[in-house]
Amino acid sequence: MAATAFVLPPTVPPAASTGDLLAIRANTVESISDGTLTHAVILVESGKFATVGEDLTVERGIPTLDLPDDWVVVPGLVNAYSRQGMDSTGGSGSDPQVLASGELYAGASVYEDLLEAGITTLGLYPAGNGIPGQAVAVRPAGDTTEEMTLDDSVYLKIILRSNTSSKKMLRKGFEEADAYEEKEAKAREKWEKDQEKKKKKKDDEDEDDDEKKKEDEDSGVYTPPTPDADVQPFLDLRNGNLSALISISKAGDYLHLLDALGDEEFDWDLRIPLSSEADIFHVADKIGERGCRVVLEPRLTRQPSTMRDRSLPAELFAAGVPLAFIPRSDSLGNQKVWMRDVGEVVAAGLDRQAALRAMTLEPAGILGLEERLGSISSGKDANLLIYSGDPFEPTSRLVAVMFEGRFVTGEKDLR
Repeated sequence: MAATAFVLPPTVPPAASTGDLLAIRANTVESISDGTLTHAVILVESGKFATVGEDLTVERGIPTLDLPDDWVVVPGLVNAYSRQGMDSTGGSGSDPQVLASGELYAGASVYEDLLEAGITTLGLYPAGNGIPGQAVAVRPAGDTTEEMTLDDSVYLKIILRSNTSSKKMLRKGFEEADAYEEKEAKAREKWEKDQEKKKKKKDDEDEDDDEKKKEDEDSGVYTPPTPDADVQPFLDLRNGNLSALISISKAGDYLHLLDALGDEEFDWDLRIPLSSEADIFHVADKIGERGCRVVLEPRLTRQPSTMRDRSLPAELFAAGVPLAFIPRSDSLGNQKVWMRDVGEVVAAGLDRQAALRAMTLEPAGILGLEERLGSISSGKDANLLIYSGDPFEPTSRLVAVMFEGRFVTGEKDLR
């Protein structure tokens, strides 16, 4: 590594010590948040991106990596929908209270393999159909479950089918939330009436009775009844404390979903597996109007009943749908060639920046972590990948992976 100097912008004071500072100079940085940066410098400090900008010079004493001109830097990849390291089967009923973190095994070697493949954040969902539970966001490193966990409850997984029982299951969850809210309202009303009665009696009580005063203080705070464990997630959806990821298979499912939800308002995104004859293009505009993200594979499909290719990712993006890609299958092998597969969809017409965003910032948003990771921006976790060329070109190789400010692979190739 060459030691040169890094001049920070006037608004950012220089660091007092260069102990854990590292500057990376690259001709091309795909920042995602600010597009493509050229002649860029990335300053990493204490596991975070401290400063990112173009045409900056370097202050003496700060270790610096000067990358070859054709190398490209991108953020660490985020896979928001995976079962890596988990092996339970799940059921087919409604278990919204189940947490996927309950089956998280911190010692699984697959997480190290995923990190070396450039996947720096994972969303792990619970197994099963119906409403199997809540996903957990993890970092693919750590000796304990606590060290791995970023957020224990990032979205409620819901699988909707075009049948009465599936819609009834979803509606029932909100009906039970209605019943709890009615119960809570009655309990609050009773408590308020009791408080009024106590106030009326207060003049007749001995004001010097310390024990009585303590009783009054203890009863002066309303405690709502505790909802059942399987009701709380639906209350959290309504209150904005939890989002949902709803799986549908075809265009008709989307219409059934809208019917099942009725006037219910909460934050939800879609998971749409792309089959060879997927017909989701029929409702692309409606999904675009909704503005929800769609989690899908980077795959070209067929026009139904024909041999003509069509790119549903490109069509959805053109309709205003934010995309979040996942590998074509959840196998480790497909995780390793994920970038190459996305490159095929880019070659077929998908906007390049949309494709990069679909592997980084959008899935980070699904996990509620877009303020912490998913782009090369000041203040975010220093997760980045260095490629020997355009990352979407099959001939480019992943040279190095930086995770939280430290190179976990490839550092020797950078010297």
